[in-house]
Amino acid sequence: MSPSAPNNPPHQPTDGTLILGIETSCDETAASIVEWRDGAPRVLSNVVSTQHEIHARYAGVVPELASRAHLERIVPVVREALRSADLQGKHVSAVAVGNRPGLIGSLLVGNAAAKAYAWSLGIPVIGIDHIAAHLVAGLLDAPPVRWPALGLVASGGHTHLFRMDGPRSMKLLGRTIDDAIGEAFDKAATLLSLGYPGGPLLDERSSLGDPAAMRFPTPRLTARSAREGGQSTERTLDFSFSGMKTALLYAVRGIPPVANRPAPRPPLPLTEQRVSDLAASFQSAAVNQVMDVLKRALERLEAENDRPATLLVGGGVTANRHLRAELTQFGTTHGIDVRLPAQKYCVDNAAMIAALAHWRYAAHEHDTLRLAPRSHSLLGRC
Repeated sequence: MSPSAPNNPPHQPTDGTLILGIETSCDETAASIVEWRDGAPRVLSNVVSTQHEIHARYAGVVPELASRAHLERIVPVVREALRSADLQGKHVSAVAVGNRPGLIGSLLVGNAAAKAYAWSLGIPVIGIDHIAAHLVAGLLDAPPVRWPALGLVASGGHTHLFRMDGPRSMKLLGRTIDDAIGEAFDKAATLLSLGYPGGPLLDERSSLGDPAAMRFPTPRLTARSAREGGQSTERTLDFSFSGMKTALLYAVRGIPPVANRPAPRPPLPLTEQRVSDLAASFQSAAVNQVMDVLKRALERLEAENDRPATLLVGGGVTANRHLRAELTQFGTTHGIDVRLPAQKYCVDNAAMIAALAHWRYAAHEHDTLRLAPRSHSLLGRC
């Protein structure tokens, strides 16, 4: 597809450009070399060092331990990414780094390394929003994409929906008003004593249960009327998972005594089969909520004669088998090109950081060595 095609965003990257990506926003130390070739980002190397063995005993990421591990691993990881890319005399044009959102201590390590490497070679450094990068993970080693697109990020820290004209042009349509879907999966796994990391273990256990065994509350979020100060009947494109978590808590521990509520109800015995049923029901309800929002978003855009050609999906939760199956069926039913990342690109990685940087590099959007990390995203209300 030529750069002049009408569905291509402006400032298309140039074939042969090489970018080094660095990612340390949470508990993965990652580096990658990505080359732009034939209208799409091609991964030459993708090195990820996880910290699961460090944080498993705490059933969650400990920020101080994460940043210390990044300090120990960043140089070997970058060195291995450069070695395995086998550049054969070709030179990196820029260094891209995830600089928001994330754990500040972790981000500082990656940002310092990226700026030092860029300074030493006299090449630009490019700060990348981690959420936006997840949206291009499905474009890695894939055919060129058609625009406009819907973009869904489903991860441990974020659940957001965007309307996109390109990787550098996106409008926030909806977001979670409380917990991210990945965080809800992790908490559900904790309540069911499945272990860490919770999301993958919940997915695995769900395959043994009945998704219809328990009904979870379905949020019906409506827009507030600014003129009347009340609630309108129009549903938003936002998400909410906190009510589901509370319902699961009550199912596991029983309903506690509360004033003006019927007598407390003890929990049912938490047998192996009941754990599987609760896992399957919780996962199914969460995925159904995501799919319901996607369907309503598509209907609204179609009503505005703004039908998207593509659905871009990214984030750790996109590794979930039930969600992937539902998204694939969504694409088939509605005639939309659904770009699901390969499993290795669902988790945090530097290839997606470098890929997004190709569009910024082509638009001459370089940062200075004063680039500083931020704990929050700058995308809309994220």
